Amino acid sequence: MLISEVISKMKAFSGGSDIFGSSKPIDPIRTRDQVLYGNVNQECTGIVSCIWPSTEIVREAQRLGANLIISHEAIFWNHGDRQGWLAFNKTFQAKKSVLDEWGGAVWRNHDYIHSQVPIDEGDAMVDGIFYGLAWKLGWLDYRVGEKSMPMDFEIPETSAAELASYLVAKLGLRGTRLIGDPDARVRRVHIPMHLIGPSDDAETRYLDEHDVDCLLCMETTDFTTCECVRDAAQLGQGKAAITIGHFNVEEPGMEYLPHWAARALGTDEIACTFAPQGDPFHYILAK
Repeated sequence: MLISEVISKMKAFSGGSDIFGSSKPIDPIRTRDQVLYGNVNQECTGIVSCIWPSTEIVREAQRLGANLIISHEAIFWNHGDRQGWLAFNKTFQAKKSVLDEWGGAVWRNHDYIHSQVPIDEGDAMVDGIFYGLAWKLGWLDYRVGEKSMPMDFEIPETSAAELASYLVAKLGLRGTRLIGDPDARVRRVHIPMHLIGPSDDAETRYLDEHDVDCLLCMETTDFTTCECVRDAAQLGQGKAAITIGHFNVEEPGMEYLPHWAARALGTDEIACTFAPQGDPFHYILAK
């Protein structure tokens, strides 16, 4: 099977609707999900799934003899993966050399996997990224609200600090940050969208209207919703936010992809292996 055929089958396995805008079919021209690098007109010798095709992931694909990387995020550090402006960038040149030595192709699977795949119980459609997180955390039975895009959970009551420790252990993190009350009693957990400005007001309202005890965050800034969490904690309302990081939240979805890749391709003859990026953060603690 050609790499191009693998990509076509992965697309066809998804719901294929633009959940980030119009709800119309994903536009093949405007979608993020382009071939980011390499020649797709070659036989696929194996697939590596990952959150982001870092230099070490490319080297791992080469070691495994796999010539297709399916990544959730861009390869060259910018939205749209534009490369022209990087021509004289030393890191770009060095990474390009690693890619050329490998000789495979990189395809981004962002919009299609978020557009839902039939991997839930009874082949129900579900966002493949956030389903993977729920699976990794053992929270599939704790989903509440819209199960096709699991962003809300009712978990057995614990403290915010205990929940943070659980997340560190389950996701293999070096640590995490907690805003608000570490002793807050937590049952209702919500994963907000990126807390970097545009959607923050909506997330702040959601926190209050749905009695959310703890946010499990991708990106955050130190103002808007995080300020609300801190004030709520200081007012005795028992709120907290655990800031895990974008890649750490979404990586389990790509870890789960090999569980359903053979169904999407109609064959189990092409090996699909998850390659972990690992926690990108190091924590230097006060002494």
